[in-house]
Amino acid sequence: MPPTPETVEVDFIAPRHLTGGGDPAWITVPLHRACGWSHGNDPLMPRVLLSSPDQKALLRLEPDPDGQWWTLSHAAEPDRPAWYASFSARTPVELIAAATDALTDPAPPAGAPSDPFEPLQQIGWSPASAGNGLVSPDGTAYLQRLGSAEEPGAWFVTATLGPARPVWQARFGAHTPARLVAAFTAALADPKPVPSIDSGCSLPTHDPNVVTYRTTDVLAVYVAGALEERVHSLAARRAAPPTSPVPSRQPPANNSRSR
Repeated sequence: MPPTPETVEVDFIAPRHLTGGGDPAWITVPLHRACGWSHGNDPLMPRVLLSSPDQKALLRLEPDPDGQWWTLSHAAEPDRPAWYASFSARTPVELIAAATDALTDPAPPAGAPSDPFEPLQQIGWSPASAGNGLVSPDGTAYLQRLGSAEEPGAWFVTATLGPARPVWQARFGAHTPARLVAAFTAALADPKPVPSIDSGCSLPTHDPNVVTYRTTDVLAVYVAGALEERVHSLAARRAAPPTSPVPSRQPPANNSRSR
């Protein structure tokens, strides 16, 4: 009798902006292995530095109890001043990865959103009471753009459990390409639950009125292989002809990963 396949209990959590930070490798490993970003190696420093092949972009991951843990900076180009994006510790890695995936995509899909407001408006986010922004139906997430129509400023995305309980904040400088901000908000709008195997330990709240999660047994091989599948999917973009980009492969129905 063949052995029973090993399974792992996986929690599928929604909404995704309240799932906790997750595993940084979901971002750093594909940037290095699939997109060719190089990294330094200083085991005595609690930080990660990754630079793009053209040396124009730098991703820094550094524990900062008083500020943003992730910073993505890009040098000035002939058609755009230097720009940055930053993310605090509990920003879900799935959302940050959406922005880095958009940055590294050699052939962005024609249907990708370019207006950061659009994905959120489509799922019922409403105008915020003050400023140029939107608020989620449950009041736990906000998108705001500073400045004016004549001089637009930085973008801020904030998750909160009340005025005194901020969870995380993402910031995009005024000159950050709108498609990267839109990729982030499209991931934020995605209704699919996020898989986690830490039994909800990283959740900022367990309030059933705010978050929902269901536990499912998933084959261990799918959990272990999720990151590798992501690397292969992103690497396939570079191998595709520019005029006919290969769409990202979808993982198996029960695929998951460790958070």
